[in-house]
Parts: sequence; C-alpha cells; structure tokens
Amino acid sequence: MEQMFSMFSTFRDKYLTWIDLPVITVIDILEIIIIAFLFYTILLWIKSTRAWMLFKGLMVILVFVMLAAVFQMTTILWLAEKTLNVGVIALVIIFQPELRRALEQLGRKSFLKGVAGIEFGKEPVEVISEKTINELVRACFEMGKVKTGALIVIEDSVVLSEYERTGIAVDALLTNQLLINIFEKNTPLHDGAIIVRGNRVVSATCYLPLSDNMELSKELGTRHRAAVGVSEVSDSLTIVVSEETGGISVAVGGRLKRGLDQDGLRAQLKSLQKYEPDTKRKGLLKRRLKKEAEKC
Repeated sequence: MEQMFSMFSTFRDKYLTWIDLPVITVIDILEIIIIAFLFYTILLWIKSTRAWMLFKGLMVILVFVMLAAVFQMTTILWLAEKTLNVGVIALVIIFQPELRRALEQLGRKSFLKGVAGIEFGKEPVEVISEKTINELVRACFEMGKVKTGALIVIEDSVVLSEYERTGIAVDALLTNQLLINIFEKNTPLHDGAIIVRGNRVVSATCYLPLSDNMELSKELGTRHRAAVGVSEVSDSLTIVVSEETGGISVAVGGRLKRGLDQDGLRAQLKSLQKYEPDTKRKGLLKRRLKKEAEKC
C-alpha cells in the first residue's frame, strides 16, 4: 500500500504539478470506506421499514426547496431556513420507533458478523408462489361461505416486524387448512390478524393500526379499518373476509376494494409476485452457445 502511494506521489510530482491535488493517506481511504458502509447500512435500514415512505416524502420536500433556491423564491427559502432546526427534532420524533428498533438490533448483533453477512448488489426477495395464491383464494372463499371473519396481511417490501411482534409466532407453510383452522371461531388464534411473508404464515393474533380515514363507510367494522390502516403505513396487501356478509375485500395503498370474486382476488395477489432471475438456466444457455461456437 505504501509503495503504491509513493509511486502515485512520484507520478504526481513529475507530471501533475499544475493540478492542486489533495494529499490522500491510508486514513482518508479508511474513513471513506467506513462512511460508505454506514451510509449503505442506513439506506438498507430505511428501505426495509416503513421509514422508506417517510424518507420519500422528505425527498419531495427537498426537491421543492432546491427549486425554490434555483428560482430565488425568498419566502419559501425563509420558511425552510426557520423550520430546519425544528425539523431535526421532528424527524427524531417521527422515526422514534424505527430508531429504537435499529439500536436494539445493533446491540443484539455482532458488528463483524453483520459486515460479513452483507451481499452487495443483492437484495433478498421472498416470492409468493402460485400454489400459495391458490391456497389463499380457496381458504378465503371457503371462510366466506360460512361467514368466518379473517384478516390476512401479506407483506411486500416493507418489513412488518413492528406488528409481527404484537402477535404469536407461527412460522408455518401457508395452506388452506391452516388458514381455516386459525380463523375458526373460539380458537386461540382466531382473534386479530395474521402476517404472511413469502409462502409462510409468520405470526397470528397481531394488532394493526386503525385507519382515521373519514371517507370509509360507517358500515365497515374494525377488521376493514385495520386493513386500511396497515395499508396506509406500508406497501402490504391485506385480505378481509367479512363476518357479517362473507364478502371478500382487499386493502392496498390506503384504499379498500370490496366485493371481489375469485378472479379479482387472484389478480390482486398476482401483483405481489416477484420473479427472480433463473441463473441456472442462463448458465446452461451460455454453455450451449459456447459448445455451438466451438463446433463451428
């Protein structure tokens, strides 16, 4: 490393004397690596929690402030300057649950283990399979026929650990029979919501935030308001089976779609599917093309 720096210094002194380059030492490089690692970790943490939606909102506000600076909108710039100090305190209050959870996780995990476990450029994706979709559709409409109430939250990119911890851990493969047994009346797990991650039921009897949306119909009960509430703070998809009518509803992005049939529910669930690239097939195709080229 020292030899490389000495070679660079010699080259700079001989050919780049007209450029005022800063002196870069080993400590400077280590600082850059540490800051980059911390910044990358913070971005991953933000994206894996509901803080990602709040972060995007802050980015929109920042864009407006930058436009105000370009066009010299003095009133907006004055307001932004005066609210900056208060904004830092407001951010700490808004992100308080996420910050506390992040510090708890940092205290439980080994730093070196966390560094070794990072795979740059890769993001783990849970894929909801076609079989799981069929099991969900079948279970929901079987429960709807006998008017068994159900609340099923299907996690997408925002991790719902905050609500998962309010329930009872299940960690079981999602099947039609499992869902019907969970929501059967007078059973220990029937009250509350279940959270589905990928193809597994991770938790049951979970408590969800209720929506304050005044536009929701007054005839809707707690299940529907909880479904809309969790969809307002995350990108999850929530299925509601009404205990009064047996109807099927889906809450996505703070909106409730009611009276779905089997095709409609299946179409909503298919929007959650994420297809990972089949690296094995790509590798096989490359080998075949290589063999064909050798033959030619």
